[in-house]
Amino acid sequence: MIYLSELLIQNPHFETFEQLTVLIGQKAQEGAIHLKIDIKPSYPDTPGNWEDKVEGAFAGVHSVMGPYTGSTEED
Repeated sequence: MIYLSELLIQNPHFETFEQLTVLIGQKAQEGAIHLKIDIKPSYPDTPGNWEDKVEGAFAGVHSVMGPYTGSTEED
C-alpha cells in the first residue's frame, strides 16, 4: 500500500498537482495495488475534485484526469 502523504513527503520538489498525479499513475503501473488518500495536497492548483483526480490517476481513468491526448490505430 502506498500513502498519499508518503508520496508528498518523498517528493518535496513537486510544485503542481499534475506532477503528483503523474507519479501516482507511475506507481500504479509499477504494481502498487492500494492507495490510501490520507492527506489533501496543498498545491496552488489542487482542484476541488482532487480526490477523484487522485483515484483516477491511480486507476488510469482518463475521463477523470482529463482528455486523452494520444491516438489509436484508427486515428
